[in-house]
Amino acid sequence: MTSDPVRVGVLSLHNSKETKAILNAVEDLGHEPVWLREENAAISVEDGEVDVEPAVDVIANRLLLSNTGQPAELLGLAATFERIRPMLNEPDAVLASIHKFATAANLADWNIRVPDALLALSNDRLNEDRERFGEVGVYKTAIGTHGGGTWKVDLTERVNPKVGNRQAFLQQLIDRDDKKHRDLRVYVVGEEIVGSMYRYAPEGDWRTNVALGGAVEDATEDMPKEAAETALYAAEVMGLDYAGVDLVEGYDGWYVLEVNPTAGFKGLHKATGRSPAPYIAKLAIETVDGTVDETTVEQLARTLDDSRPSCAPKPRPQPDELPVIGYIEEVVVTGTSGSTQALAKSDTGATRTSIDTKLAAEIGAGPIKSMTRVKSGSVRSGKARPVVDLVIGVGGNQHTVTASVEDRGHMEYPLLLGRDILEQYRVDVRKRVDAEPAEREDGPVLEEE
Repeated sequence: MTSDPVRVGVLSLHNSKETKAILNAVEDLGHEPVWLREENAAISVEDGEVDVEPAVDVIANRLLLSNTGQPAELLGLAATFERIRPMLNEPDAVLASIHKFATAANLADWNIRVPDALLALSNDRLNEDRERFGEVGVYKTAIGTHGGGTWKVDLTERVNPKVGNRQAFLQQLIDRDDKKHRDLRVYVVGEEIVGSMYRYAPEGDWRTNVALGGAVEDATEDMPKEAAETALYAAEVMGLDYAGVDLVEGYDGWYVLEVNPTAGFKGLHKATGRSPAPYIAKLAIETVDGTVDETTVEQLARTLDDSRPSCAPKPRPQPDELPVIGYIEEVVVTGTSGSTQALAKSDTGATRTSIDTKLAAEIGAGPIKSMTRVKSGSVRSGKARPVVDLVIGVGGNQHTVTASVEDRGHMEYPLLLGRDILEQYRVDVRKRVDAEPAEREDGPVLEEE
């Protein structure tokens, strides 16, 4: 063991609360945090010597792969760093974990109970066997996050083997709670359970994700022994140093649903009063024989310090690289049973994307998750409309959004793109795909407020 400060790098190209909390915990434990991101990170090979900039002794991998269009690029980056310095949550383990079916197959191979599931590359193969899951099942994209890309579906209807360009699969619905659907999130760091919580689905939904409004309840002290042992074993089998393991109780025991390598801290801290950040920092420091005061770790875990870290690199001015979207765009809209091209109108005044009832039925959008109240200029109090999950492809990018369903038959365009999609683009109000050729001359790019 060494008493010298350990330089702990956190590899993270985003500004999440979890990344900040880990970096702050490293500093509070008396060591040196280093935020590896676009502004400062580099790897150099010179005369056969490989160097990392800035200098680090160990790296905690916090790259978010599940919500990026090019996960292979980030995996390659992580793999490069991992060959140079010790890394927590190595890229091979993260790859297997973010792919939900790969997770299920790996866990089942190690005799860990998972829901029955079927992934098929052809439409016919997937649908010829779908009835073995009963009348209602779970339909998931193999890679997804925050509950996006997960549907409860009527299996008397056909489903597609892909949602957009992402592989999808069918899974058995495990639910023994007649009152309110819940699951159990167990946060594991090393060989220790930091805390656990029951997560309850919000009204009108069945998914328990905190990001979707799910309620939480501390389960750390009264967690069943079987669930605790299963969570620890699942994290070990997947090869992860830290993970949020999601389980659900069936009539015959506990099933593992997912093993999340970048699970959030907010819900766990809210439920249990404990943050995983100092435990991850401790594990990283001790991986390279650094020393940590256990009492300080326990004290730091009582708060979730996600303030801007002192080591945050100074941001460099970046050109505006947001892609441009037109006032009228041709998009690809996908539901659970089909995809089609459609014209969509951009409306920066709308919070939520909306879809015409007829088009929603055509692609199998749904089932209806809940009702939302949508205000309009003519109706001050707003109308209650059903909402469903959709995948919308815009210029090669895919967005999973919760869209409202309404009768747009009297309107020119069956889709309206709201700020849930448009916030990632600049809107050129002069650009429209349905314009006559003479009207399509490029004008200045305008951004709607």
